[in-house]
Amino acid sequence: MSRRVVITGIGMINPMGHDVETVWSGLKESQSGVARTTVFDASNFPTKISAEVKEWSIDKCGEDPSRWDSIGRHTQFAIGAAKQAVSNSGVMDSIADPTRMGVYLGCGEGDQDFFAFTSMVTAAMSGSGDFDKAEFIRKGLDTLNPRRELEQEPSMPSAHLASLFNAQGPNANCLTACAASSQAIGEATELIRRGSVDVMLSGGAHSMIHPFGVTGFNLLTALSTSNDEPTKASRPFDRLRDGFVLGEGSSMVVLEELEHAKKRGAHIYGEVLGYGTTADAFRITDTHPEGRGAISCMKMAMSDAKVNVEDVGYVNAHGTSTEVNDKVESLACRQVFGDMADKIPVSSTKSMMGHLIAAAGVTEAIVCLLAIRDGVLPPTINYENPDPNCDLDYVPNVARDAKIDVALNNSFGFGGQNITLCLGRFKA
Repeated sequence: MSRRVVITGIGMINPMGHDVETVWSGLKESQSGVARTTVFDASNFPTKISAEVKEWSIDKCGEDPSRWDSIGRHTQFAIGAAKQAVSNSGVMDSIADPTRMGVYLGCGEGDQDFFAFTSMVTAAMSGSGDFDKAEFIRKGLDTLNPRRELEQEPSMPSAHLASLFNAQGPNANCLTACAASSQAIGEATELIRRGSVDVMLSGGAHSMIHPFGVTGFNLLTALSTSNDEPTKASRPFDRLRDGFVLGEGSSMVVLEELEHAKKRGAHIYGEVLGYGTTADAFRITDTHPEGRGAISCMKMAMSDAKVNVEDVGYVNAHGTSTEVNDKVESLACRQVFGDMADKIPVSSTKSMMGHLIAAAGVTEAIVCLLAIRDGVLPPTINYENPDPNCDLDYVPNVARDAKIDVALNNSFGFGGQNITLCLGRFKA
């Protein structure tokens, strides 16, 4: 029989704030974390706005900055969020065997050394325009910091967290684009369910607010260019949406086998009831137009959770604010929920905090837990112009009181990866 998995610790750092309750308060008050980009000079880019983490450094979580002087921005966020989650759970005193605790993350690549790379290219270009490969290599050997280059590997945050918490069990990182941290939670849940471990630290971290990241998304025409009104740029499901707003940050959860949690008297935020994972098997950057992957993913999560459509009280949508995603996700929800589709609220918190890419899924999973806990559904802000292709209840602009016991969290990534987590109120 599959073991039950509960969430006993949560932590987050993102554009809305540096801890869970601050972020949650901002979401309920329809605030926005979007502003002009300051992490780098974006004045010559089509998109000049983003959702940045402001006024946070690793010393704020009690760490010596000199110890972490080579790690990337996203790894710093990961350490901060993980320390919050682990402290919040109080789980460390109960870990008698460190091989029974593992780490499973969905983290993106580390800081891209853009300026070092451009200096290498510049040095290698001769007056005639020929590329001098030997000079390129020489400049690289003189310029690049080997520790910083290592820290670009997506697996580094999980390695650092394992060391920080002496988690000697399974250690993994998946980078399935925007679905990554939701997939990490799902896979970590399976490890606990089958008895491989008792506790998993799971979540994600990412920052693509750098020249390479913005260039790539601009070339894909995926980012909003509504630079004049940053706080209104992310407008999921709105007819005038023109792309997503790039965000950054990290969220972490402590997943625990139910009996292990009960034995130590842990506070339980909720339960991971179900996990669905599918692939569109269609195109790298386009969702299947009929939403086949999203539909099967949502159905899979509900089947795994043994819940019916009537049990679902809320959906935290992937809701990116791109034309195709929002239309197809709305279609998928209508196909899955049938006659109940108009009665199940769906909202996108990306409208307020931007798109945290690999860290988006876990952040929105925590939002689902808080919605269940407090009986409040966060809104989709900037919803002003109805789109006939998006015809659900998107909790427009203002939070709503609603008692719910079961929520779905959708995460759909470039490449066609689809993850749905079914989260529920804990019932003994």
